[in-house]
Amino acid sequence: RFIIWTESAFKKLSEIYGTAKGGAPMKKGYHMPRAAMENADLARIINSSEVQSVLRAKLEAPVTFAKKQNAMKNKTAMEALNPGSTERKASLQKASEKGTTEFAAVQKLKKARMEESKKHNKQHKKGEETFYKTLMKAFEAKAAEAAAKKEAEAEGEDEE
Repeated sequence: RFIIWTESAFKKLSEIYGTAKGGAPMKKGYHMPRAAMENADLARIINSSEVQSVLRAKLEAPVTFAKKQNAMKNKTAMEALNPGSTERKASLQKASEKGTTEFAAVQKLKKARMEESKKHNKQHKKGEETFYKTLMKAFEAKAAEAAAKKEAEAEGEDEE
């Protein structure tokens, strides 16, 4: 929009709103807003040598560290610490799923291990030769010896 102001219109504005030095005659208690700064070239003021000589040196940003990742929850962190962990985990998963070849292999090894254990137990753990029974025999012998000693002491006291 293009507006043309006449000289009389500018004088009327001064009459209504007043000037920077005086109040407004037509508006009671109104004063024109005054500029907060006389020189509004803020960049020139900040970069002037007078202001720059008083300012402190610019602070360096503090060193920041990345947040630690929990390798038990984060797969990429686990892979960095333990290469091949995802493949190992996948193979263990397959080994526990019924119907897979890995599961069958695991069951075959388990069966062989159990048979070997039974064979060993049959050969080495018979009747009175088990570890627990031999341990108990030794304990019974000591217990009987201690009981005989007590009995002898008790008889010695009775005679007196």
